Amino acid sequence: MSLSASEIGAVLPVLPRLTTTVPKEYVHRASLAEVFLTGCTAQDDGLRFSLTGQWPRAHTFFNSADGSSHDPLQAAETFRQAGMFVTHAEHGVPLGHHFVLWSLSCHTDLERLRIGFRPTDFELDVTCPDTAPRGRASARRMGIGFALRRDGLPVAHGDGVYSIVTPSVYARLRANRPTLHTASANPAVGGRPMPPSAVGRTSPADVVLTPTDTPGRWLLTPDLTHPILFDHGGDHLPGMVLLEGARQAACARLAPRALIPASTSTTFDRYVELDSPCWVDVTEVVPGGDGTVTVRVVGRQGGETVFTSTVRGPVVG
Repeated sequence: MSLSASEIGAVLPVLPRLTTTVPKEYVHRASLAEVFLTGCTAQDDGLRFSLTGQWPRAHTFFNSADGSSHDPLQAAETFRQAGMFVTHAEHGVPLGHHFVLWSLSCHTDLERLRIGFRPTDFELDVTCPDTAPRGRASARRMGIGFALRRDGLPVAHGDGVYSIVTPSVYARLRANRPTLHTASANPAVGGRPMPPSAVGRTSPADVVLTPTDTPGRWLLTPDLTHPILFDHGGDHLPGMVLLEGARQAACARLAPRALIPASTSTTFDRYVELDSPCWVDVTEVVPGGDGTVTVRVVGRQGGETVFTSTVRGPVVG
């Protein structure tokens, strides 16, 4: 005797809904291990979204030096992923369109970044403007807001500004630019990279700065094969590489002590090319009355300012 589908459904136990990551393509990642988002629910107005995600207890890059806390820049990377995911999955912008990030801020509560006995599950509220892109259209600059919670408590918040570029427009803008597969690594490098301990890092592979003869100035020299910073291909240095360069410059300026980047605010003015030296300068250091220090960092390439970052946090070590 055969059973109908409804009869089979009545006999079999109801399986729980299983957790998985969102598609890696929607957050422009090549490795599933680097996808931090697990789901998304749109609110009724179509402008607000409730996302879920998880950070691993141990990450090869986004962990504190002693392994006890998540790196604040992991929250910034999560914001980046959330903006891309919402634009693709909820606004219908096709894969293959390019994102131009103009600014990104991330402000964290360091105590709530401490790693517990389990991976860190979080909720992330994303707010988009009513001018959010739909479908295949390129859009002007748009704002987006983020608020991340852990066990119902606020952990990080921030905002960003970005725009979308269609593949055809991007091809015209970036014609004949070298890619990660064709560019020579570390242009104009004449010396050895900074010691990891001088830039708030533990592994030489994670160092993105090389010293120069000018105090307070470094050359941005990331390893173009780094599995996290260059997880997917491209024809320019990603924004997260520039954030890491700003953090390491702040630490180098304060060495032998290190700055924990509890708060970062960065503007991106131009693409940072792979085949031209990018100089990273600390232009201002302002001690706070609460034990924190604020460091202003400017990146320059070809005589032009390409990014400006303000990094604030406690100094340790």
